[in-house]
Amino acid sequence: MTHAVIFDVDGTLLDSSAVDEKMYMEAVAQVLGNVKFRPDLIDYNHVTDTGILLQVFEDNNILASDGVIARIKEEFFALIEDFVATEGPFREMPGARSLLKRLRNSVSHDVAIATGGWRESARIKLDAAGFDLGGIPLASSDDAIDRAGIMQVALDSIGGNCRSVTYFGDGLWDQRACDELGWTFQPVGPGLNGLSSFEQEFVS
Repeated sequence: MTHAVIFDVDGTLLDSSAVDEKMYMEAVAQVLGNVKFRPDLIDYNHVTDTGILLQVFEDNNILASDGVIARIKEEFFALIEDFVATEGPFREMPGARSLLKRLRNSVSHDVAIATGGWRESARIKLDAAGFDLGGIPLASSDDAIDRAGIMQVALDSIGGNCRSVTYFGDGLWDQRACDELGWTFQPVGPGLNGLSSFEQEFVS
């Protein structure tokens, strides 16, 4: 049996949370108009791109439809692509790419990504930052509305039969999902007084 190691993307593998949130809200507003957002991400029941969007529809008495959601996604992806083209790739958290490579080559670990964002936006950002995702499953908000559901999809994608599961994330929602699933949570970034570098993680 192997040890599963699963990663969030924004604020964990990439220093991208603030810009990602800004562009997400901009994309929603460009399609829906001047809508009301809750004061903080933690105020949403499910801090995922799909979960937040469904509550934005509800809070603003807007009827959700597949067509409108698709338009918001397209706008959001275009904003990210434009940002990367003009500003350059998002900065990786120090050692993140090397750590994924070590884990992918390890015989005792399985690795996956579980992001609260949509799959396409995660791939745009990770590809631009030079991450090699070959052979690494990526679960996203396209797979489930809730964070724990996305994380479970990621684990299932690597077999699910693991000795232990460790999740690296930067938000309270990540920590709560780990508590729900019974996983080990490893905080990343200053928000939770977490890791500032991956360079010494899983170094044999």
